[in-house]
Amino acid sequence: MEMRFKGKTAVITGGASGIGLAIARRFTQEGGKVVANDISPERIAALAAELGEAGLAMVGDVTREEDVASLFSTALDRFGAVDASFHVAGANRHAYIARMAEADWDFTINLCLKGVMFAMKHAAQAMLKQGHGAMVNIASLNAHVPMHAGAAYSTAKAGVEMLTKNGALELTPSGIRVNAILPGLVQTPLTKRLFDNAEIQAAFIERIPQGRAAQPEEIAAPALFLASADASYISGASLLVDGAWAVSGYPDMRTWRN
Repeated sequence: MEMRFKGKTAVITGGASGIGLAIARRFTQEGGKVVANDISPERIAALAAELGEAGLAMVGDVTREEDVASLFSTALDRFGAVDASFHVAGANRHAYIARMAEADWDFTINLCLKGVMFAMKHAAQAMLKQGHGAMVNIASLNAHVPMHAGAAYSTAKAGVEMLTKNGALELTPSGIRVNAILPGLVQTPLTKRLFDNAEIQAAFIERIPQGRAAQPEEIAAPALFLASADASYISGASLLVDGAWAVSGYPDMRTWRN
């Protein structure tokens, strides 16, 4: 294992499960320190035990700016810098537009888009003082590809992609790179219900040219690449990590989401 992040500190939102947990593990394996949050006290307790001296884990809600501000201030107080930040926290409430409840729209947009904005804001404040840093936003294939009953999620993830570009425009001249990962289907706790239904799983896999879902580690690896010195001339980019799914399109989900 390379030690690309020895002496470096990363902040991770949604860092106690799925993609965020895979990023935390890989970053610490490569010599770095991690300060991560998650909304679940149980998951945070498990992450804190796993990290040990390699980092800190905090309960926090990314839709509350004070929680996000505390996450970054804790990283600065404990480790003195925020060299990289990974903005992973997200979830979805499926609903068709004609039956969309305001609460479901707000939940998804606030978590997936506003939460990223708060993280970028406080990462930027820390990184501007340092004069360097790298942010990686976890968007989705759905930033480009719509899905049935997924208007809120797809819209939020498209917003994350544009927020990434705007962040790159504003921050790259100050030595801060901002990029996005657009994952396809990933096997995580949040997508468990898809894998528990054989028909739904088959409908997805049929559309993915690589013939399988990704594991969280397969998203963590390119995310860490974008945060590393190997990506020193990359900013404002959106990297699809989807097994070529974007070239074939989404399955028709109406059978399962009526």
